[in-house]
Amino acid sequence: MEIQAARHFFSQLKGDQTDRLDEIAKEIDRTGTYTLTTDELTEGAKLAWRNSNRCIGRLFWQTLTVRDARGAETFDDVFEALIDHLRYATNGGKIRSTMTVLPNDFRLLNTQLIRYAAYETEDGIIGDPLSLTMTRQAERLGWSGARTAFDVLPLLITDGREVQLYELPDDAVLEVEIRHEAYDLFDGRTVKWHAVPAIADMELEIGGLCFTSVPFNGWYMETEIGARNLADTDRYDLLPLVGTSLGLDTSKERTLWRDRALVELNVAVLQSFERAGVTIVDHHTAAKQFKRFEKNEQDAGREVTGQWGWLIPPMSPAATHVFHRHYNDEIVTPNLFARSGCPFSAFQAKSKEESKG
Repeated sequence: MEIQAARHFFSQLKGDQTDRLDEIAKEIDRTGTYTLTTDELTEGAKLAWRNSNRCIGRLFWQTLTVRDARGAETFDDVFEALIDHLRYATNGGKIRSTMTVLPNDFRLLNTQLIRYAAYETEDGIIGDPLSLTMTRQAERLGWSGARTAFDVLPLLITDGREVQLYELPDDAVLEVEIRHEAYDLFDGRTVKWHAVPAIADMELEIGGLCFTSVPFNGWYMETEIGARNLADTDRYDLLPLVGTSLGLDTSKERTLWRDRALVELNVAVLQSFERAGVTIVDHHTAAKQFKRFEKNEQDAGREVTGQWGWLIPPMSPAATHVFHRHYNDEIVTPNLFARSGCPFSAFQAKSKEESKG
């Protein structure tokens, strides 16, 4: 199975790969696995983004920067690679799509490189309820936040035997204060969000190899922040506050106060990121970009696979072409998978000890 998976991947690369596949077959016979070069890793990661069924931003798959950090040997090495990732990706607000491939010896307990903490109080939860478990774990390891609604969580890195905690330096986390140009949506409260959506809990499969720690980011679509993170009832749940601040009748649903509040909250997100000079895309533009991606793939003779429920935006989906299309949810490799979901989990990329041998 392993050599067949390798052949499938290398058949997607340019040029004659016969000699390279012969090398790989011998390496598999000798060691039970094989090693990708940095160039092969980069091409595979780009293809994985192109094949990601849940992502509407795939038009830009060829622009992904892949940082090969497989040589990291210590917790400090891993942390340094992650900070370098955030600084590079942030780029002063001109966000760059970036992936860092770490050795399989390490992984992050965080679901994203940047998340806000959550604290239980007598008056309810302060912060992001999604982070309650991670916050408690960080506190057990000695971390203490300022107990505001937007405390950046530290990174928790494990090698399978122990967990080490690292706080993110201020210069690695760019944040944007969310303010509407025409209304005070939050009754004087400070609301903000971070600039880089760096996923940290997925695995990358290339040619039968599984890389289990591959933090990666694109840039935000505004609805991820304004229609989900800040609006969901199990997250910051700001729509009632926004509706009241706008003077809307929130006593009954038929006034559509939620919809009106949702639009202005998303407008505020777009205005704020634009004002701060930080890359963001609105959901209508993202859908049009995805339509261009579909055309490019059609011209290349490839079917566009996708998960419809993830591709449609969470606001006004019927106003985009995506809503009216059907997508085949077949998994094409290389690809990205949820943690422990890699189909070749028993055939992982070499650990650093094996590579040295």
